[in-house]
Amino acid sequence: MDRIAGQFGRVEPRATARAYLLGLLSSVERKNCWQLAEQAAHALPGPMQRLLRYARWDADAVRDDLRAYAVEHLGADGGVLVVDETGFLKKGRSSAGVQRQYTGTAGRIENAQVGVFLALATERGRALIDRRLYLPEHSWSDDPERRTAAGIPETVQFATKPRPASEMIAAALDAGITASWVTGDEACGQDPQLRAALETRGTGYVMAVACSMRVRINHGRTPIRADTVAGRLPATAWQRHSAGNGAKGPRYYDWAWIHIGTDSHRHLLIRRNRSTGELAFYLCWSPTEVPLSELVRVAGVRWSVEECFRAAKGQVGLDHYQVRNWTSWHRHITLAILALAFLAAPERPDDAYHPVRSRDPITLTVPEIRHLLVAVFDPPAVTVARLLHWSNWRRCHQATARRSHYRRRAADEPTG
Repeated sequence: MDRIAGQFGRVEPRATARAYLLGLLSSVERKNCWQLAEQAAHALPGPMQRLLRYARWDADAVRDDLRAYAVEHLGADGGVLVVDETGFLKKGRSSAGVQRQYTGTAGRIENAQVGVFLALATERGRALIDRRLYLPEHSWSDDPERRTAAGIPETVQFATKPRPASEMIAAALDAGITASWVTGDEACGQDPQLRAALETRGTGYVMAVACSMRVRINHGRTPIRADTVAGRLPATAWQRHSAGNGAKGPRYYDWAWIHIGTDSHRHLLIRRNRSTGELAFYLCWSPTEVPLSELVRVAGVRWSVEECFRAAKGQVGLDHYQVRNWTSWHRHITLAILALAFLAAPERPDDAYHPVRSRDPITLTVPEIRHLLVAVFDPPAVTVARLLHWSNWRRCHQATARRSHYRRRAADEPTG
């Protein structure tokens, strides 16, 4: 709070932001404004709701403080910036950016919002450091009425997902993060402008691409599909390397690489599952020559962002919000990833594989750190009167919402 307090001009939102963060770090089951207000011993959820919607503070400025905090505690030298997206399942059509779209969260097309995130991964830990809500083109960007209702600024226009990813990467590098590599999913890997921007800055990348991606081999003379290249490789082209440690130890795959284009620093990297034979493909570029093991390391780091998503949703309520407004979404998400960075900061390196026979405990995890914090900073026991007050308030509010819903449904039904 000392780090971000200056972003709140008045004492009330500053105190509420502190209570909001403590609530995100608490053991509250659902971290929405109602339950966070009850956790903070407020009489009503109004202060929490005002913090997200109307209070004067800049979520991007807090994001900048968060990014600096993450670098200070996790380091940046030799780090990897990881870009990826995650979905937030929603009902209705009023939440900013919501529509039926594919999301990996559900593994299918669902009514959802999609956020594009940037993570920093180093030997000392990992944390989410930036976020952007994806705004679909036709259903939102070209609908002034929906935009106004959801509070979407006029300056926000449609952009494919690689565009906000590129902007977040550029902002992180401009802020002084000395990450040597960037990695990301297929949506970013398929975008030539993003790859070109990284090459211009001299930042290496290992980007996932589809099997249908066409590359140029034979010193750039022969265009060919990536999966066709994999099918023609001899058995001697494959090498066994670990993509990093998982819950059960090193994650070994078979890897192969081949020069593409006319640049000796440009490769197609191929990963093969040793059990199923499933293939994955990556476009790679580095400002200097690097060994295969380094490309494998960066490719393996990409999955750390999935660990961040799981921790953020499971521990600090990243997806527990009940807001529809554009600004409110970015404010909640910013405070949630700030809480996650606070939990990630004490972590020690977890890259060293501990033998099964070792009796040493594993390194502190985000859930364990949060559990310890809750035990230390557990609020005083809540009185029965306050429990009943909040129970009555919730049920009255839900009754009002139900009556409104029934009236709206009755008005929509045809007569006669």
